[in-house]
Amino acid sequence: MRYIQLYSVFIVLLFSSCEENVAYKDTLDDQELFLSAVKQLTDVIVYDIFSPPVASRIYAYSSIAAYETIYPAYNDKYMSLSNQLNGLELTPKPVSANINYHLASIHAFLVVGKAMIFSEDKIGAFQEAMFEKLKKGGISNSIFNSSIDYGNQVAQHILDWADKDMYKQTRSYPKYSIQKEDRLWKPTPPDYIQGIEPHWNEINTMVLDSSGQFPPIPPVDFDLDESSEFFRQLKEVYDVGVNLDNEERSIASFWDCNPFVTHHKGHAMFATKKITPGGHWMSITAIACKQNNTPFDEAIEAHALVSLTLFDAFISSWDEKYNSLLVRPETLINQYIDEDWMPLLQTPPFPEYTSAHSVISRASAVILTNIFGENFAFNDTSEVEYGISSRNFNSFFHASEEAAISRLYGGIHYVMAIENGVTQGEQVGNYIINNVQTRVRK
Repeated sequence: MRYIQLYSVFIVLLFSSCEENVAYKDTLDDQELFLSAVKQLTDVIVYDIFSPPVASRIYAYSSIAAYETIYPAYNDKYMSLSNQLNGLELTPKPVSANINYHLASIHAFLVVGKAMIFSEDKIGAFQEAMFEKLKKGGISNSIFNSSIDYGNQVAQHILDWADKDMYKQTRSYPKYSIQKEDRLWKPTPPDYIQGIEPHWNEINTMVLDSSGQFPPIPPVDFDLDESSEFFRQLKEVYDVGVNLDNEERSIASFWDCNPFVTHHKGHAMFATKKITPGGHWMSITAIACKQNNTPFDEAIEAHALVSLTLFDAFISSWDEKYNSLLVRPETLINQYIDEDWMPLLQTPPFPEYTSAHSVISRASAVILTNIFGENFAFNDTSEVEYGISSRNFNSFFHASEEAAISRLYGGIHYVMAIENGVTQGEQVGNYIINNVQTRVRK
């Protein structure tokens, strides 16, 4: 009897030791792993202080790399973006049968992101922690190496494409030259920073046929006569600014999304870093994915679509900004109405028209509504880590409308830049929906 018992115990131990450790599969099937990679990239973008247009470029290429890596695993569900996005050639096809496409896609995302930021060590540390967890979870060397190899292959394909988008060339283009006319943009207090990215309209678009495909109607004629429409809008910015209630202040602060706000006390200066407008909408995308319990692959799809939309929307807005070169309200209010007036928000260092936040918010809302539906209510916690309370929205359009009007409350935009920016963003978003296809039609 004793021998039978010992034999039984031996058999149980033998089979237990032979059971495959597949905990890594649960990790790689969870959308949270991809969302944490996006959050890590956002944290580095904040740390490295990238401007809003440049941040949108980082998000777009990284997210597209993830999408192009994962779609072959779902080839009855997804289509490649190659030959749909301007200049993107066919993505290399996988040759190994041992690829875990979820791992490969996150790796491609991180490789591309790492190539476009400064603090590579922070992305590297995230990668190493992820790899260690997967190895402890039982992933085999064969699957791990095949997945990493394919992720690297697609990442390099995307980086080669990105290398042709004119970004590197525009780094050496001349800076914006300040012009004297009252109607033209000039650097603003407190730091009088030079205009950022004056040549961003020369960056290759991804879906739009050109940076100027959707020009807004021109701003109203510049006229400082108190009976003119321009002066009425200028005075509106001033009047709203001196009569803000607590809710309007909260809205302006919530949507500030200025990546580098300076604070001056005597001779001392320090700065506050926060997410960019595009970073805020990437965060909203993640919030929607979590709330909707979106599968891993569909979370990547959503981020790819939103990020490429942000990229083209910024180019569209920047094209108008440096064409119209309209002066910011702060400059004229200080000169002609009240020299001591200050906007609630620090005026960003680039021309006024159109409001980029209005453009990119509306474009993003169009895409997200197409993905998650019209009445997708959510609690936006994007700014909580920066000390700002969350806000509730009934839909993505509701959020985009609040983002747009926040620029009036903040004292940094005329109403025309907001309203026409919303229209411009709607056009960009709808064009992308009609010209980019991710799903296989059945």
